[in-house]
Amino acid sequence: MPELAYDEKYSANAAENYERFFVPAIGGPLARDLVEAAALRAGERVLDVGCGTGIVARLAAEKLNGSGTVAGLDVNPGMLALAREVMPRALSIDWYEANAEAIPLPDDSFDVVLCQMSLQFIPGRVNALREMRRVLAAGGRLLLNLPGPTPPLFGIFADALTTHIDREAAPFVHAVFSLNDADEIRQLAHDAGFGQVSLTQAMKPLKLPRARDFMWQYINCTPMINAVAGATNEQRLALEREICERWQEFSAGNGLAIEVGMTTLTALRG
Repeated sequence: MPELAYDEKYSANAAENYERFFVPAIGGPLARDLVEAAALRAGERVLDVGCGTGIVARLAAEKLNGSGTVAGLDVNPGMLALAREVMPRALSIDWYEANAEAIPLPDDSFDVVLCQMSLQFIPGRVNALREMRRVLAAGGRLLLNLPGPTPPLFGIFADALTTHIDREAAPFVHAVFSLNDADEIRQLAHDAGFGQVSLTQAMKPLKLPRARDFMWQYINCTPMINAVAGATNEQRLALEREICERWQEFSAGNGLAIEVGMTTLTALRG
């Protein structure tokens, strides 16, 4: 049986894998939707909370075209280091390493706060939203997006990880999609003091790479790599076989096609 090169073509730096694979397939398309929904206006000051490698911040800066200011904030220094590295020279973005529950920026310093697929991972969600509200100027707006519930493709992924690798590897898959109830999301915004809270929920079609490629890309972009790297070659082969077989139903052309439920919240600071 040949060795399975689970790290073939992947960097040991998860942020590099995230930018190279996750952003084009998932992060970028969703970021474009979020920035379009924000309808940024010339001169506005924008903060991207939970910015990762900076795709939302970069798109916002491109949209403003030098007429406003953009900042990105993330708790992960590796993500921020890559955000600085991949930022085009033509753009100007300030980067801050900080927890969203303690944003180290002045009151009333932004007109727009954006937050892409990050709130579900923050332990103190209301505290983080209060901080986002605090740094907004009067009348400023918050826009955030959240995926879920877990799409069938990712449900299969979680089941296969539990069966072949470790049941501790699977919860991350569901955690990504764990905050999707409209009433819960709306209540979080109200509890944080936001007004004029509105939500839209829609299915977002995504085109993904072929099954084997996407499976390993996703693993190498996420904390799941720790569990999978520690598994035996036989376990990894069994995981790959099951995924490639069960994901056939999502095949489309040279890749996979799925739909992900997306909730977009818009709220104002009164």
